Amino acid sequence: MLYLALIGAIGGAILAVVLSWRAVRRTRADADRRVADAVQHLAAGMQETMRDLTTAVETAQAEAEEPPLVELAASLDIDDVMQRTLEAATAIPGVEAALVDAEAPGGARTTAAHGMGAEEAAKAAVGLPENDNRRAVEVTYRYRIDDVESASSSHVRSGVVVPLRAEGRTVGTLAAFSRSSASPLGEAAIDDLERLAARAGPALENARKYSEARALADLDALTGLHNRRYFHETLAREVARATRYQRRLAVIVIDLDDFKKVNDRIGHLAGDAVLAEAAERLLAVCRTADIACRVGGDEFAIVVPESGSEDAEQLAGRIAHAIGREPITGAGTVSVSAGIAELRPADRAPNLFERADEALYRAKELGKAQTHVASVNGA
Repeated sequence: MLYLALIGAIGGAILAVVLSWRAVRRTRADADRRVADAVQHLAAGMQETMRDLTTAVETAQAEAEEPPLVELAASLDIDDVMQRTLEAATAIPGVEAALVDAEAPGGARTTAAHGMGAEEAAKAAVGLPENDNRRAVEVTYRYRIDDVESASSSHVRSGVVVPLRAEGRTVGTLAAFSRSSASPLGEAAIDDLERLAARAGPALENARKYSEARALADLDALTGLHNRRYFHETLAREVARATRYQRRLAVIVIDLDDFKKVNDRIGHLAGDAVLAEAAERLLAVCRTADIACRVGGDEFAIVVPESGSEDAEQLAGRIAHAIGREPITGAGTVSVSAGIAELRPADRAPNLFERADEALYRAKELGKAQTHVASVNGA
């Protein structure tokens, strides 16, 4: 039964990759190529992982290993894989806390700990020296008497760090810790950690690649902003969250005034450069929490969480100033019009967007280069 459940989970993961790949085909050609390559690479990795998983299941059944050790490849969510790895590590006899450090999408690093807080994890973390022949690093922690005399049992006393490897390279580390001064982690624990790391490394790498592929699929190839599909998915999620927790939420819809004339004058290729420059200026004044997207030719939309119409109006003003403060090459000075709508109790995502879009058209009717805020009863 374990075998069938795990193979089914892998099949579902591969199906998700295929569906993501089909969605990616609708992006521009250059993004298509990058995403397709990433997804194809990922699919190959998943097939390899399935073969490894089959072997792992058979080994687990023969050796009576705990299920967490063989379920890592069943997920393509990097946080989920890290959590499963940590749970499996702390299930090893003698391990009281564990820490994973791994590559994250975009070249960043991500860490997660189990059995210890973030501050303790930062103090206990140990990096591995560059050495492809290393097996593990064993660490002993010694403290000054005044640091531990009041609560000596709570301090990490020993640890083992093993590399997480995938495709012939190190992609992270798995560290396991003991708080016992009498029983440091021994050879049996190291063997278990190595077996776990052998499965966790490829699972984490596949999850990272999948996240990167999904991120590319969610981006507009021309501007680098999120695309229309991502906007509507995110707006639905944010509306549900704001409604559930009674939070404020606003949407801004913006387009460039008379952009058709710009395209007619300088051509569509140069017009694309104008859009890219405008998007860059827009993004520069948005907060980290704001979700900026391209939803049409020259139309942009920004989801503004935890904010009302007055906050959104201020952001729209900053965007208008950023885009119009100096000429854009080929187009000269560009003005923008904006429509804003704030979430009402009965709103759903589609009509919230429609109200903001109608407010934009009202701003156009009133003379352009301005922002119009939808009333609670409509535009």
